[in-house]
Amino acid sequence: MAFDSLDAFFAMGGYGAYVWSAWAVTALAMVGSVVHARIERRGLLRDLERRARRESATQRKGRDAS
Repeated sequence: MAFDSLDAFFAMGGYGAYVWSAWAVTALAMVGSVVHARIERRGLLRDLERRARRESATQRKGRDAS
C-alpha cells in the first residue's frame, strides 16, 4: 500500500486539503448536473403535457363549431 495508515492516506503528504476539496467540488458538480437535468426534464414534460391539452381543446372547439 502507498500509505502507512488511513490518517496518512487522508493527509496525502500534506496536500490532503487540496485533494479532498477537489474531489468534493467535482462530486458536487456531478450531483448538481444530475439534479439540474431532472428538474429540466420535469419542466419540459409539464410544458409538453400543457401543449397537448391545449391543442386537443382547440381541435375539439373546431369540431364543435362546424
